[in-house]
Amino acid sequence: MYFVIAGVLIILMNLFGVGPPAEWNWEFFGDLWKFMVPFFLALLWWGWTEKTGWDKRREMERMEQKKELRRKENMVALGLNKKTRRKR
Repeated sequence: MYFVIAGVLIILMNLFGVGPPAEWNWEFFGDLWKFMVPFFLALLWWGWTEKTGWDKRREMERMEQKKELRRKENMVALGLNKKTRRKR
């Protein structure tokens, strides 16, 4: 996501004439590659995360945390908490 944002910012800088990207041209054999580098890096990043399963693991960890939190809240709501058992 950061690579895409960087690419869009570079394009906007060129369009509004701000900074070094203002001098770049859009010719195929000119400076076009400078505009495309962040988008190419984003494709490589997304490909790597899909291939290694990195995103899926993070998603599964978040789901497990939510499940554990929900279980604890339900135990407290039912009065089956370890702390309440000791008091009785």
